[in-house]
Amino acid sequence: MFDRIRTSHPLVYRYFSKLEDGEKHLRRVIELDRYWEHLQKGVPKEVILPGSSLPDGITLDGEYDIFYVGGTLGLMHAAVMAGRYGYKVMLIDRHVSGKSTRDWNISRSELDKLEETGVFSAEEIEAFIVRRYRTGWVEFYVEEKRQKKLYMDDVLDCAVDTDRLLSAAKQKILAKDGCDVADQSTFRCCYQFPDHIVIEVEGADGKPLFFKARVLVDVMGILSPIAMQLNKGRPQTHVCPTVGTVASGFRDADYEVGEILASNEHADTSAGSSRQLIWEGFPGSGKEYITYLFFYDAIDSDNDKSLLGLFETYFQKLPDYKALSDDFQIHRPVFGIIPAYSHRGFTREREIADDHILLFGDAASLGSPLTFCGFGSMVRNLPHLTGALDRALAAGSLLRADLEKISAYEPNVASMANLMKYMCYDAQTDAPDFVNELMNEVMIVLDGLPQRYRQTMFRDEMRLDDFVTVLLKVAWRYPKVLKATYDKLGVGGSVSFISNLAGWALSATRSRV
Repeated sequence: MFDRIRTSHPLVYRYFSKLEDGEKHLRRVIELDRYWEHLQKGVPKEVILPGSSLPDGITLDGEYDIFYVGGTLGLMHAAVMAGRYGYKVMLIDRHVSGKSTRDWNISRSELDKLEETGVFSAEEIEAFIVRRYRTGWVEFYVEEKRQKKLYMDDVLDCAVDTDRLLSAAKQKILAKDGCDVADQSTFRCCYQFPDHIVIEVEGADGKPLFFKARVLVDVMGILSPIAMQLNKGRPQTHVCPTVGTVASGFRDADYEVGEILASNEHADTSAGSSRQLIWEGFPGSGKEYITYLFFYDAIDSDNDKSLLGLFETYFQKLPDYKALSDDFQIHRPVFGIIPAYSHRGFTREREIADDHILLFGDAASLGSPLTFCGFGSMVRNLPHLTGALDRALAAGSLLRADLEKISAYEPNVASMANLMKYMCYDAQTDAPDFVNELMNEVMIVLDGLPQRYRQTMFRDEMRLDDFVTVLLKVAWRYPKVLKATYDKLGVGGSVSFISNLAGWALSATRSRV
């Protein structure tokens, strides 16, 4: 495996080959990069099949209320459905459940939602937190005299031990009679019947297994073949490829402060139509420090969006972001393709359900693209998502029209997705300093407003009136944003933006979708 990248990606080879489990991580990176191949195929593989296609003579290997495919975010939801509501659940993962390729940050107040479920105690939640930061900041690269470093408290200021949280959730599932977890088991397809669904799985030994359930919950992430099929091969409109490391040995790391967003140069022109690279830095446990490099992009741009390529750029540019000492050491890589979906109407339009099938997490792609992963969305919505599924199961309301109402869609988050488009650099319309200049103006505006504006914007809790206030103040300070709106969104996109805002305004007077 390493021989394949020795010449093409020398820095990835250099650093990954030093890791005891470097080849395992490299395989996961290459596996995720197959996402781009799936998109290029256009016609997705059919994995949702009618019950009449189920092979004759099969033997069921188990019957459950809920069958989960995906062992990261799915573990938290499954733990609540088993622990609080008493459902018989089965969870499978193609690798090892309870292990993530990313680390998570969140605010303490948001973690209260875990305690609200009644399954996680306050003591457990505190044990998941490995470090708290005194404050955090956002800063974009412009001329020094005008550069605004915006400080904010209680935003992504808790570093969570991902594996500890997921392991606790896994143990809560296994502690319940009739509930099971199976690793190294791969989803192959499912067969829909009027009152249930049958899931075909390839077990760890390579043999086919068949399970019956009332509902299948897809938490397979961005590689979900179910999401591909339901959304006709285009399950996302935008993405945020993200790579980084958990490492030690930085000379200038401040372990009391989180660097929420930081750029240190203008647009990178080394690949395709160019991209605005952004850094993130968070202290971890002990002397560990987590750094990420990422960029926002439309899925149909010509940029190199591969994680393997981005890792090579990361290792090349890392010393410019954080000075490395002689004892610099990488403990493990972190990476992912963060999904985003730009809704074009008053409400959610992405497909997230079918008869006896429901999508959560990155498979549903309803989280904010500005918070880098579905963890925050899942935690915020966990009481709602579990309670709503309990009611649907109790009522036997498990058809598409019923299940698609169980959603993490938030109108404010949908509107924020439009802001992400301004951060998708395009050399055809943007000057090299466009993203940095615009975001610096946003930081200046936020700095002149009460603390709640910055906190709610970066926690996806912003009120519509506050959001409009920020938009108007930015337009007043930086009129170029008006032309940029047309360049970035076009007529149709601008209408969609207004529709999103209208949907946000109406959301307070209608039931959640």
